[in-house]
Amino acid sequence: MSKHQKRIAAPRSWQISRKTAWWTVKSRPGPHPGDRSIPLLLIVRDMLKLADNSKEAKRILNEGKILVDGRIRKDHKFPVGIFDILSIPEIEANYMVLMDKRGKLSLHPISPEEARNKLCRVENKRMLRGGVIQLNLHDGRNLLLGDEDGEVRTHDSIMLTLGSNAISQHFAYKVGSKAMVIGGRHSAQIGEIEEIKVVRSPEPNVVILKSLEDGASFETIEDYLFVVGEDKIAIPVK
Repeated sequence: MSKHQKRIAAPRSWQISRKTAWWTVKSRPGPHPGDRSIPLLLIVRDMLKLADNSKEAKRILNEGKILVDGRIRKDHKFPVGIFDILSIPEIEANYMVLMDKRGKLSLHPISPEEARNKLCRVENKRMLRGGVIQLNLHDGRNLLLGDEDGEVRTHDSIMLTLGSNAISQHFAYKVGSKAMVIGGRHSAQIGEIEEIKVVRSPEPNVVILKSLEDGASFETIEDYLFVVGEDKIAIPVK
């Protein structure tokens, strides 16, 4: 696989200009897929405008001024993806990475209290030796499920307290829950799950939602769905 990335061929989710230069930064393999993440250097330089060039952006990162999910990240190629928490203590700024209606990764300002928690989707479960259940989350984390955490299923969402990785809330993937679409033509729309159609084929399941904006029904595939609450939305979105 090539270690270089042409700007014109960069993922469409990146908010960068396409014709100002030939090359751009390529994400390092990490916790998020390439089409749902963006290198940290591009966030610092192109999205936040904290630097005029890559040299200045790398200096900011090397000085440990940027935190992702509560951890200092100095790798300028580190992939930052959906629902990651970006913090800059020096200017008291905190952001949550979301997908906008154009399918672009964007930064949503949040408060310091909101930056202490992160929403994660359960991608898979497995049984370890001794009967311990391990959750595989969308951002590459592997979390051991305790008896006090209750029953957590695949496609459910959990709210983690950053630092301790303790589960503070659990949102089930079921009819009536609130969910955000993170891909496809309905990207960034939030709706209430009305029906989950199980497809008996290699194709993904289809989910029908009722928009919280206008009440209209729309459908998307299960892979594009991220549960964000049950009775109410648990993340700070407009």
